[in-house]
Amino acid sequence: MFGFESIGKTLLVLGGAIIFVGVVFLLIDKIGLAKLPGDIVIKRENMTIFFPITTMIVVSIVLTIILNLWRR
Repeated sequence: MFGFESIGKTLLVLGGAIIFVGVVFLLIDKIGLAKLPGDIVIKRENMTIFFPITTMIVVSIVLTIILNLWRR
């Protein structure tokens, strides 16, 4: 089945993907795309929940365009 080497490689890829997503979110926040109209923010006394729906749609469209141009 799976050896320790394949589990290690899988963990490295997963870790790299998590770091990549974190960096993308930080960059989005730095350039001001984190608070677009359509993003849902719920603020309570001691918690804040943020659903970046519009931001994720914009990121998805941009990544789709970039990957389609790169594939050609």
